[in-house]
Amino acid sequence: MTTDSPRPTLVLVYQRTSLPWVFESAERAGIGLVLVPRPDEAVSEERLPPAVVDVLRLDFEADRAGALEALRRRYEESPFQGVVTLYDPAVPFVAEVTELLGLPGIGRDVALGAQDKRVMRERLAAAGLNVPGFVRLDEPADWEKAAALTFPVVVKPAHGFSSLGVTKAESARSLKSVVDEVWRTSESKLGRVDGLVAEEYVDGPEFAVESLAYRGDVRVLSIGYKGDPQGPHFEEGVYRAPATLPDEVQDDIRREVTAAHEALGITDGPTHTELRLRGGVTPYLLEMGARIGGSGVSHYIASGVTGIDFAAQALRIAAGIAPGPLGSEPPGPATLSGSERPSEPVGAAANYIVPCGGYGRITAISGLDELRDDPRVDHVVQMLFPGDVVKPYPDFTGYPAFVLSRHANTAETEEFHRYLESAVRIDYADDTDHSHEGQA
Repeated sequence: MTTDSPRPTLVLVYQRTSLPWVFESAERAGIGLVLVPRPDEAVSEERLPPAVVDVLRLDFEADRAGALEALRRRYEESPFQGVVTLYDPAVPFVAEVTELLGLPGIGRDVALGAQDKRVMRERLAAAGLNVPGFVRLDEPADWEKAAALTFPVVVKPAHGFSSLGVTKAESARSLKSVVDEVWRTSESKLGRVDGLVAEEYVDGPEFAVESLAYRGDVRVLSIGYKGDPQGPHFEEGVYRAPATLPDEVQDDIRREVTAAHEALGITDGPTHTELRLRGGVTPYLLEMGARIGGSGVSHYIASGVTGIDFAAQALRIAAGIAPGPLGSEPPGPATLSGSERPSEPVGAAANYIVPCGGYGRITAISGLDELRDDPRVDHVVQMLFPGDVVKPYPDFTGYPAFVLSRHANTAETEEFHRYLESAVRIDYADDTDHSHEGQA
């Protein structure tokens, strides 16, 4: 199916159709989408999400050259204004396509720094930002290089995502086995391993920051609390925004995030940053992704806090169009520097990531149906179902479900998440040894 619609068109790479926000935002922004679905997802061209004008089936991971050529031919036959993704492993591919076709984008070198954690660490350190001690591990035998770091040490894939393989080594004695384990897990889940990074563990609570950049100006939209995971495998659990932090700590976070944009060269588009506060006060970036995070969850959070259509603004920038007004600011591009405070939040938004609570074959998931009727809940996005097999960490099977909700304030999100801890439960088959089974 094709269309001759005059509206701006973007190619959207590997977006799950079950996560609706980017499609709805594109419709509101008057932008058409050519959807490149993930190879494992069946998409009916008779029942397409909002704003999708065509479906183009490519597999850039299996045949990168073929995918590039197909997009080049498509552009010559029916020009589009940009290419975008919310899927972190696709960020370098999208940068390559936009560079090849002369479209708006961050470029391959910037994408490398935003996706390869080794390069990111080096560039942030060179800019004088807060960076824990780290070393590159280009092959398993390099584990000895990390022995000089201050323990505990966190080992992670250079190109990992969603906490895949991230593991803490408490001492030098366990370092080699952890490196070997992360290497095996990454090879199994990613298909290839370019290398790992080992870095000193930053002790302190974790936060996520959603930002939008346009022509070098950075607007920090929201800062959200992501818990205080201690490891060893850092399973994600909550995301609540706005975070309850002193003004001076929020100012430090905004300055650090803004400086990281400059250090990595990210001048245009959305970013999703994860950081820890060492000692509860000093921000240390864990990573910055040049995309909307969580396959669109970051849009839901930032929009719920600010009232700004985050995804629509990001799509406009990807199409080479200046973003519209941001909150109470006059029309035009974002002009808020990292040291300035944004307007007051218009509400609170949260994502409860249902924990696996064990491993083995799922026999039942209780509580999700009731939540779909809860007036506080906008979306229950279920990814795992009875019959699915959950493997123990550090292997990452996936998240069972997201529960996305809006509230009047952060205190209400905290109360709601305490309720969810007992309201949702995953049961596993008795024929599997999963000593960590418990309430989700």
